[in-house]
Amino acid sequence: MTTTALHAFSARGLALALRLAGALHAEVYAPARLAAATPAHGFDDLAEHMAERFAAYRRHVFIGATGIAVRAIAPHLRGKTADPAVAVLDLAARFAVSLVSGHAGGANALARELARLTGATPVITTGTDAANLPGVDELAAARGMAVANAQAVKAVAAALLEGRAVQLYDPEGRLLEGDDADGLFVPTAPQDWDPERPGVWCHWRAGGGHPQTFRVWPRCLCLGLGCRKNVGEGEILAHVRQVLAQADLAPQSLAAIGTAGIKRDDPGLCAAVAALGPECVFFEPEALAGVEAAGQSETVRRRIGVGSVCEAAALLLSGEGLLLVPKTKTPRVTCAVALKPAPPRET
Repeated sequence: MTTTALHAFSARGLALALRLAGALHAEVYAPARLAAATPAHGFDDLAEHMAERFAAYRRHVFIGATGIAVRAIAPHLRGKTADPAVAVLDLAARFAVSLVSGHAGGANALARELARLTGATPVITTGTDAANLPGVDELAAARGMAVANAQAVKAVAAALLEGRAVQLYDPEGRLLEGDDADGLFVPTAPQDWDPERPGVWCHWRAGGGHPQTFRVWPRCLCLGLGCRKNVGEGEILAHVRQVLAQADLAPQSLAAIGTAGIKRDDPGLCAAVAALGPECVFFEPEALAGVEAAGQSETVRRRIGVGSVCEAAALLLSGEGLLLVPKTKTPRVTCAVALKPAPPRET
């Protein structure tokens, strides 16, 4: 699926857009009179074009004047956590400007990508970037993490820019990877957390829902599933949610789901996986049988030819990391949860 749109308004801009389209995996748009006989899509009215296309792409690049971009997108802006990334590249490819949704939307990264492709100078004006401080919302987006209370980023950024300490709960270094912003991020245990002060909370367990806290969930929990035939979606989901709640694991941190290949066409399991959200990996018996750390069941072996499904699938997905929840079962559903290791910190 194409997620980037390039918008050009002159012959020179269109030529540049067409050169960039392949590298950006982008669709190109230009006035109909210019787009004829090119791979670009034509439009007759810019305002109508943006009304139709602004929300359809995660990233927009305007090739031309910044003023054109500002006037084109202004009626459609909703907020930094909802708007797509918007960048502007001038006709000579001298400057790549991050215009809207610099951190969470990825416009800063888009400007840097344009600069890399064209030799332009990236123009990034977000305060933390200008001060060479980490943008926690940009880092979370780049690492594919789920977030909540995004408005707390303002309080966090303001404190950093003013040189005030910011609470940090990221014990595995999954978000900041050891970067403490010259001591401004202060490691703080949950029991010592001040809910009225700015903070960043990054962990796969539940908690951290405070007014001034930017909450981040790393996607590192791997769920292994198994079930009998003809088990409904609701029964599977009820067991999974109960297991996660009892183990104090955040559903937002689910990274992937794994099960046996024979379940590819199981309607109840497939519906449950779709409701949970992450991708599902279907493992063949040989792969499941090769996981020595998984607990074995002779009953399961008689049914499908391998002694473990849920534990083996969870461990395979995690790179054979830590088994947080061993096989937990009801009469018709089993699940297990493993933890992907945190990436090694740079030294």
